[in-house]
Amino acid sequence: MSAELVRPKVGTVALYVDMERDRARSAAGAVAQALLASGYKIALCDDQNVSLALASEGATVDQAVLLVTIGGDGTLLRAAQIAVPRGIPLFGVNTGRLGFLTEIDWRAGAIPEIPAMLRDGFIVDERSALEARVHGRAYLALNDIVVRRTDAHMTPFGIYVDGSQAAHVPADGVIVATPTGSTAYLLSSGGPILAPNVAAFGVIALLPHTLFTRPLVVPDSSTITLTCDSEVQGVALEADGRTVDQLHGGDEVTVTRYSRPVCFARRKPLDFFSLLEDKLRWNAPIKEREGT
Repeated sequence: MSAELVRPKVGTVALYVDMERDRARSAAGAVAQALLASGYKIALCDDQNVSLALASEGATVDQAVLLVTIGGDGTLLRAAQIAVPRGIPLFGVNTGRLGFLTEIDWRAGAIPEIPAMLRDGFIVDERSALEARVHGRAYLALNDIVVRRTDAHMTPFGIYVDGSQAAHVPADGVIVATPTGSTAYLLSSGGPILAPNVAAFGVIALLPHTLFTRPLVVPDSSTITLTCDSEVQGVALEADGRTVDQLHGGDEVTVTRYSRPVCFARRKPLDFFSLLEDKLRWNAPIKEREGT
């Protein structure tokens, strides 16, 4: 995380909104109003302005100094597909439930903090992302890349790290996760939690049909290759929970670190372990958990 403050000149702020939630759309109006009052222009991602009618005339996402997501963690993950290739910092406003990746909660009355943060400056928290390649196409993921069977048959998967076979295991699938994604699907599958500044990826087989397969932690400079058995049918490739491709027998998925980091705008340095305790009840005594 860079300790240097970023103070963007007054310009354009992009919004990416969870259009399926009334409170997200309501919060988007409040965010836009606060930013417009501070002299910023508003750009809406995709075709969201058709429904929200909040965008400033002539403002585009490519001009944005910040991309504010309004929704939950899934909204931020989708917005990363827009922000990361353009090098735009992300700032999440949580209107969902968990909000592990978001920076503020709209119910806490924190929306005025966004223009204040832009005025006073913010720090940039850089995170590694993943790129999966198959069938001549590339897919970006902030949290994880998953290959998963979609039929009822046990599927053998191969896991290779820098060309060396690490495992060949019948399983429901394989997860490759960044440190950011280690608190998501990887954690739910029995994998380790990786601190955000650890230069590593987590790899785990989903429901392996063996007593001996364990999670792996490999350097984030590694090339991870996931292979499907030659006779396999019904396997999907997922990037951050979205099905992006269908795999066939003999297919190989190559997973590497994405060439650009994901940038989060922070008001102050992230206290990762406090976040774990607050959001995931890490280290909370059992009696205290029973009362929540």
